This record gives sequence, structure tokens and C-alpha cells, in this order.
Amino acid sequence: MSKTDNYVAVDTEPGSPGDDDNGDENVERGNWDRRLDFILSSVGYAVGLGNVWRFPYLCYKNGGGAFLIPYTIMLFAAGIPLFVLEMGLGQFVSKGCVGVWAVAPLFKGIGFGMVVISTYVCIYYNMIIAYTLFYFFASFSKVVPWSDCDNYWNTETCVGHSKNGTNETTIGTIETLHENATRPSQEFWDRYVLGRSEGLHEMGRVRWQLCLCLLLAWIIVCLCLIKGVKSVGKVVYFTATFPYVVLFILLIRGVTLPGAGKGILFYMKPVFSRLGDAKVWKDAAVQIFYSLGPAWGGIHTLASYNKFHNNFRRDGITISLINCGTSVFAGFVIFSVVGFMAHDSGLPVDKVAESGPGLAFVVYPEALARMPGSTFFSLLFFFMLLTLGLDTMFVTMETVVTAVLDEGRYYIPNIYEKKLLITVICCSICFLLGLPMTTNGGIYILTLMDNYSAGFSLMLVAMMEAIIVSYVYGINRFLSDMSIMLRYEMGIYWKVCWMVLSPFIIGFIFIFFCVTYAPLTYQDYTYSPVGEFLGWMMVVAAVFPILVYMVYFLVQRAEGSILERLKYSMKASNEWAPALEKHRIEGGYQVIYQDNKVKVEQMDQAVNL
Repeated sequence: MSKTDNYVAVDTEPGSPGDDDNGDENVERGNWDRRLDFILSSVGYAVGLGNVWRFPYLCYKNGGGAFLIPYTIMLFAAGIPLFVLEMGLGQFVSKGCVGVWAVAPLFKGIGFGMVVISTYVCIYYNMIIAYTLFYFFASFSKVVPWSDCDNYWNTETCVGHSKNGTNETTIGTIETLHENATRPSQEFWDRYVLGRSEGLHEMGRVRWQLCLCLLLAWIIVCLCLIKGVKSVGKVVYFTATFPYVVLFILLIRGVTLPGAGKGILFYMKPVFSRLGDAKVWKDAAVQIFYSLGPAWGGIHTLASYNKFHNNFRRDGITISLINCGTSVFAGFVIFSVVGFMAHDSGLPVDKVAESGPGLAFVVYPEALARMPGSTFFSLLFFFMLLTLGLDTMFVTMETVVTAVLDEGRYYIPNIYEKKLLITVICCSICFLLGLPMTTNGGIYILTLMDNYSAGFSLMLVAMMEAIIVSYVYGINRFLSDMSIMLRYEMGIYWKVCWMVLSPFIIGFIFIFFCVTYAPLTYQDYTYSPVGEFLGWMMVVAAVFPILVYMVYFLVQRAEGSILERLKYSMKASNEWAPALEKHRIEGGYQVIYQDNKVKVEQMDQAVNL
């Protein structure tokens, strides 16, 4: 189908507000007020908790400074290309992760799969924010409650610290006392915050403190999303920049502590022999993938609110580099303090360093508790984690809401005017679905969702996305569409990455995951077959819409022989075009005005559904 054959229904006549260059280009959906709103929102989305609690650990574990070599290669071979690809898709048609699949209607189920994945993430990610709020409120005390063993939740195996003037000294190392000794920060996390049960089979009761923190987290998210990109674009001026202020303060404090140099050296010392290990390259690719967030649907959503001629290529490269630079910088912050903790406790650095929630809620808080001014630095640290998490939540939840609005417009008149109601409903449903994670066994559900909700299914979605754009729609046609927005041609680098390198790297990760698969564990608990089954059901639930929609479209919406149905269903629909009339004309897409909309819907009703 040539561009001039694409008949597209529009709601604007020449000279209507939608054609005005001042204010919003797209009056119905809205646009970012400023380019900086979009940049900060995208940085906030990409820079999340994983930059602080995952990358530093991976770096030291996989060869220190040498890990930056595969990390950089994966960034330019897969990370940046996929990030820019999704920006281009969303900006071109001004639609979220479901609407962009007008590029190949047979695969629209991929968009629904992205929404399922984003919904999973919203449910468990906001529980992590609830934990952060819990610690933030607990930090409002003269002595932070995880600093000693004098509390009712502590056990006889707890190893605390004694005060000696203004300096804290250990009563002995965990290893020299007895092998079953536990840290006060670990007992605070397990016994007071979580009230952790023995396993997934013992869920227990709802812990009201966590329930209230989760409710507060959802209220914050909902309030900040009330006006969509208009409100988020203002909030991120604080939430996206404040973490950098705190990281800088913590770095200055960290490097002045004894043992900091040892920790930083442990973090960055290159071990080039590790580059021969395939697992190192897999970890680099996975970190790039999860950090930048392709295939989640958030990038499509953010870019869909851009003005048509925004330079998404420049913005995508800039945001990706800021994200990865933040990861490296955060490593210095984390390991300067971890080095101090190792020095203070008399343990090797590798015995102290952890990844994930163990770093954020056990190791780092314990290190902060050993510092003078522990209350102040604890408040700073957990408020930083709060802002990091909220930025990611804003975009992930907006992805779900945008998908509901973009698809609901076919069934509910003026649905965009009901965005407030839709947002409140979506947030309320996710809050209710997250309540099981506030129980005694909630951490086991969270760990299950974290590992399965966006693992195998995410890899499959990302690989299909690159392949469909490159080979089904056609890489040359896609590059031509992108040049309409950019007003210049994209180079051969993008073509090679989208057609070859990115799908190959994603396939490599997917195969490595399958080969190295092992039963899930949390600390000393190994998930039962029932738990594993629940995890795989999450994977199936994200992939299921892809297969179901393909069958539905071929059977119900396409006509003719099987070959004719396949050919029709993989042909770009009338919805694959710029949203506004003037941009359709500029790109060579034929326009049909509102008066002819009924005719267009009759011509291609199947594609619009």
C-alpha cells in the first residue's frame, strides 16, 4: 500500500485548533508543554531503582571496570536502537503501545501483552515504593530502629553494636561470634517490616502498616496522573532531578568515610579475564534491557505525546546515555558506603555487597546507621528511593491508562474527557491486586512477580517488535516514515541494529535464560512447584493476548483464503499515519475529513477494532 492510498479519518478541518502550532498540536490527546517535560519524564522512567541496587552489584561481580566494555557494546547495539525505535513508533501515530500496532494489525496483541506486563509491574513496583515509605517514616527517630538489637522484634542471635563515645564499634564480627548470627537491619526487615512467614504456603494476615503505606503510594501516583502528561510533566522537575542531588551528597559523605577507597576499588578494579565468560555478556545485555525499558510500553506512551517534528533520535540517544551514566555514578555512591561498612564490621567487601531489596533495605540502611547523623542520611536516602520509584511508576501507570483511552475511544464517546475517572479506576484496581503483598508472605509474591512478570515474555515481545517493524512492515518504509518527522534520513547504523544486532542480542538473552533456568529462591526459601506454576502463568498471561488476537483477527476480521487473510492482516492499516491532517499531507498520506468518516470505517472497520 502506498502512502497516497492510506485513507485516514480525521476529526479536524483545515484551520481547526489541531493545526495550530501554538499550544497543543493534538488537542484531543494533548502534548507535552515543553520538550524538557518529555526529557525529564523519560529520564525518570529509565532511571529507576535498578540503577542503584542492581548495576553496581553486577559491575563488581562481572569484572569491575572491565564490565563496562560489554555494557557499552550492548548499549549501542541494542539499548539505544530499541529505545529510539519505540520512540519513533509512538511519536509517528501519536498512540500508545497498543495503537502503534496499526503498523501490522495481525500483531496488535503484542500491544495488549505490553499492557499486561506494565500492569504486573505497577502492582509489585508500587509495593516496593510502599516499603520505601515505611522506612522513610521509620527514620524519623533519634536512633534509627534497625541500628541495634534492643527491640521487641529482635532475637537472641542478633549481633548489634555498642556505643563508644561518638563512634560505633562492633561487638565482634558476625563470623567470629557464631555462624547463625543475624544483623539488626536484617531482623528489622524480616521480622518488623515484613513479618515474614515461612513461605508462599503461609500467607498470614494483612499487615496494616504496609497496607497504609501501599494506599499512600497509590494516592500519590493517582494524584500526579490526574491531568496526564500535563501534571506528570511538572512533577518530574523535582522527582527526576532530586535523586541526583542526593546521590551527590551521599557520594561526598561516602568518600570521606574510612574504608571507602577499598569499596570503590572493589567496584571498579578491572578483571579482563571475565570478558571470556558468556554470562558477563548476558548480564550486560539484561541490565541494558531492563534499565532502558523497551517492550514495556512506556516509551511508546511518552513519545506519543510529543509534537510530530520533535527530534526523537536526538532525545533517545541523550536519555539512554544519561541513564547509563547514572548507573555508573550510583556505583561509586553505593560502594563507597559498602566499603565503609566492610571496614567497620571487619568483613570482606564481597561478604557485605548485595543486590536488589537486600541492598536497599538491609545493607545500605545498616551502613547509614553506623554513620554520625544517621537519621538525616537515612531520610535522604529513602526519599531518593521514593522519587526514583515514583518516576517509573508515573510512566508505567500512564501506559496502562493511555492504552485504555486509545482503545476505548472506539466504544465510548469522548472518553478522553473521562481520563480522571479512568485513572482513579485503574489505580484502585491495582491497589486491590497488590494487597496480598502486604501480608506476612507478601515478599514471596513480590519476588515471584519481579522474576516472572517481565522476564521471558518481555524478551519475546521485544524480539517480535524489532522483527515485525524490520521485515513485516519493511525497514525502508519505516525509515522513510521516520524521516518525515526528523526532516532528514536516518543512517545505516539504525538499519543494521534493527534488522540484525538487536534481534540477535535479544535472542541470545532469551536462549541463555532458558538454558540456565533454575527454581526461584528467596534467601533460604526455595519455591515449590506450585509457586513456579504461578510464575509461569504470569508469563502465559502476557503472551496469551498475542496468540488470541492473531486468531481473532484472521478468523473474524480478515476475508478470503488463508493466504489472502495473512496478507491483509500484515498490511499497515489506515490508522498507521500521523494523527493530524497537516502532517498526513506532508507525509503523503491522503486525508478524509470527518464528513467521510463513516465511509472509511466501512472500508476498514476490522483494522480499527
